[in-house]
Amino acid sequence: MIKTPDITIIGGGVIGLLTARELFNAGATVTVIEKNRLGQESSWAGGGILLPLYPWRQADAITRLTLQSLKLYPSLASQLLIDTQKDPEWTPCGLLITKNPDIDVAINWCTLNQIPYETPTATLFDGLNTIPNNPLWLPSIAQARNPRLVKSLIQDLINKGITLIEECELLDVDVNKNNITQIHTNKGILPVQNLIFSTGAWTGNLFKKLFPEIINNIPEVQPVKGQMLLFDGVPNALKMMVLDDDQYLIPRRDGKILAGSTVEYDEFNKVTTTTAKEKLSEFAYKLMPSLKDTPLINHWAGLRPGTQEGVPYIDQHPEINNLSINAGHFRNGLIMGPASAQLMVDIILKRPTKVDPKPYKLASH
Repeated sequence: MIKTPDITIIGGGVIGLLTARELFNAGATVTVIEKNRLGQESSWAGGGILLPLYPWRQADAITRLTLQSLKLYPSLASQLLIDTQKDPEWTPCGLLITKNPDIDVAINWCTLNQIPYETPTATLFDGLNTIPNNPLWLPSIAQARNPRLVKSLIQDLINKGITLIEECELLDVDVNKNNITQIHTNKGILPVQNLIFSTGAWTGNLFKKLFPEIINNIPEVQPVKGQMLLFDGVPNALKMMVLDDDQYLIPRRDGKILAGSTVEYDEFNKVTTTTAKEKLSEFAYKLMPSLKDTPLINHWAGLRPGTQEGVPYIDQHPEINNLSINAGHFRNGLIMGPASAQLMVDIILKRPTKVDPKPYKLASH
């Protein structure tokens, strides 16, 4: 007889995978269920800058999770590499922000949150074509290579013996006395003890479908499409990440350079468009003219889980006793992921939290 796990996680993106890892490390048995392939939605599609874009313009709740994740990432990345031999390519290559009209606010934010900053030297702009406006150099900011991070997390969970079920769609739930007793999937009925939804952009629709009687405590999460390009560059052609207005270039260790990204409200449509490709390539060629001689090798789109202010829901449901939610991270799932997983598990296991849980409650949004 197969024993029912302590926790069943619906959604196998980076948030679900990190939450499963945190739960296992706390001694829980875990099953992760993913409707497609693990980590192939927004977790795979993003850029991997481990800092929100212009974080001083974001809600403080985003900053709290960001700062905690920044503490966790170096050891997380090194441990994943040791345990899985799959390198998530955590790389502290630094972030150059070329235009900061709100420079005083930016410096205050960096100072308050102990993020090292400098006025960039002219050499940092070598090979770039932009008109700086109070530029800022953040030398300690790192990136993770999304697909590599996902692969290392999956391998880590496999090594730990965590059950991973792919291409398994959640169809319905059975609720008895405000507890979910079992879930119906296209692969059969599974009993559950505790359920976590880390279902990204699909969270809002899933709640409305499964819990039509709930009116007030539905997470408002909607899909927000982002398109990106990939250039087949050579190592060190671009040494740091560059944020120029609302778009960016990200160099990988092997020389590939990402250009991103768009923000499109287009429901669940992941089709790439010529308009976005032209917009992104024009930006990339203008900012880094040498890219005109670099092959453009990929163009893709992903669906971010958008919330009103980009603040995720990390909470136990107030009406359904054994249901929790860890979703709605918008553009910052990778950077907020480790701290979000830690907070989710702190809440479930009633451990002292490293981050104040109040801003992430369903009622707070």
